[in-house]
Amino acid sequence: MKPDELTNARVLVFGDVMLDEYVTGVVSRVSPEAPIPVLLRGEHHASAGGAANVAANINALGGKAILVGLIGEDAPGDELEQILARAPGIETRLVRDSHCRTTIKTRFLAGGQHLLRVDQERQQSRHDYGVRLVAAAEAALANIDIVIVSDYGKGIVSAQAFAALAAAARAAGKIVIVDPKQSDFSFYRGAHYLTPNLKELAQATGHSVASDDAIAAACRAAADTSGANLLVTRSERGMSLALPGEPLRHVRASAREVFDVSGAGDTAVATFGAALATGHSPEQAMILANAAAGLSVAKRGTAVVTARELSDYLAAAGGPHEATLGPMPLDQAVELRRLWRERGLRVGFTNGCFDILHPGHVKLLAEAAARCDRLIVGLNSDRSVRALKGASRPVNNSEARGAVLAALRSVDAVVVFDEDTPSQVIDRLKPDLLVKGGDYTKDTIVGAREVELYGGEVMIVPLVAGHSTTAILAHRKEAAQ
Repeated sequence: MKPDELTNARVLVFGDVMLDEYVTGVVSRVSPEAPIPVLLRGEHHASAGGAANVAANINALGGKAILVGLIGEDAPGDELEQILARAPGIETRLVRDSHCRTTIKTRFLAGGQHLLRVDQERQQSRHDYGVRLVAAAEAALANIDIVIVSDYGKGIVSAQAFAALAAAARAAGKIVIVDPKQSDFSFYRGAHYLTPNLKELAQATGHSVASDDAIAAACRAAADTSGANLLVTRSERGMSLALPGEPLRHVRASAREVFDVSGAGDTAVATFGAALATGHSPEQAMILANAAAGLSVAKRGTAVVTARELSDYLAAAGGPHEATLGPMPLDQAVELRRLWRERGLRVGFTNGCFDILHPGHVKLLAEAAARCDRLIVGLNSDRSVRALKGASRPVNNSEARGAVLAALRSVDAVVVFDEDTPSQVIDRLKPDLLVKGGDYTKDTIVGAREVELYGGEVMIVPLVAGHSTTAILAHRKEAAQ
């Protein structure tokens, strides 16, 4: 998972194009005419907004974007075209029309705080422009890898235009991602991914989004309606990815000071699309998108994030693993191991069922983490636990056990293995440190000989007396009798 690979992305961006303006100044008094602040106007600057901001983010990541949209024959349209012309990675295929007015969002700020936003747009149907725009988009499909539809509800993404574009993209073998605005997600049938925020997901499904379980249920309802996969942006709670037949995957938000959320959704969908376009898995694309969104909100105004900023941030954080919650695929853990090795980090590994987490587990993991820079935990699958412990186990399934383990400060990654032993996982990860509890000896630890042969270390942590999952369950059974 390398941010510098995003420079190879070729993305078609279709949707509502607009100009974002920022007016900054100083407030030192309240108006005598009304209880409102008086802004002493200072600097003014403008940037690409809406679908144009998605294209600008693709450009900042080093990729190539073809932008298709509508602007007016007016001064704001001229200014937007000048801004886009300075971005070498953006090819514009904009339709300009004198009957249309370029959408402008003007924000007034003082001391870094938003005072007011003023929108300028002509409230008229733009659906008639859809056919011309889709024709321009279809002509570009042969030269791109993925399609992002940025729907801000301004009328360009009509039902007819979207259906035609989605059909053409699918026929050309291109993935379609939609940042949605419609409250009826059936509107987007034909898309591969939708990227709603929590409010949009709740409005579209009528479901609560107050918990992970509620979000999972809302995602299932949205998937049934739209036929698409869901990447849900959750503000300070990170992101969630819903794929068919798989448990919901979460990624924590980066802990950064928030200056401005303007355009953060554009940054997220652009990074997610660029990552998918360059062969990253959906989970990897989510991690990169989450990190990029975190960088975006730490900037003022509608901001873009570069591949270098993304790469530097992930390296400083110790790698993309910092954001993950729950188990990850083994291939992803192997890639993390490679990244950590390149940075000279010492990687530890331990494994077990971890069915009911108790002080013995916590001590084992804490002591293992203290002897290495990064700790990976191998978790027996539900089938593997039954084979080892009997038909009544596990008490908690692998997803629940993995989520608890991944939430611990001592654990950096969790992988689930279905074999009776973790030998294959150890062989692929090649940890520098292999850790097991005091009920093992070195000659009974799976992988110990192999780890020592390539120069690794084997460590045995003494057990905490009186604590074991078997004893806990036996005591519970006695108490119930």
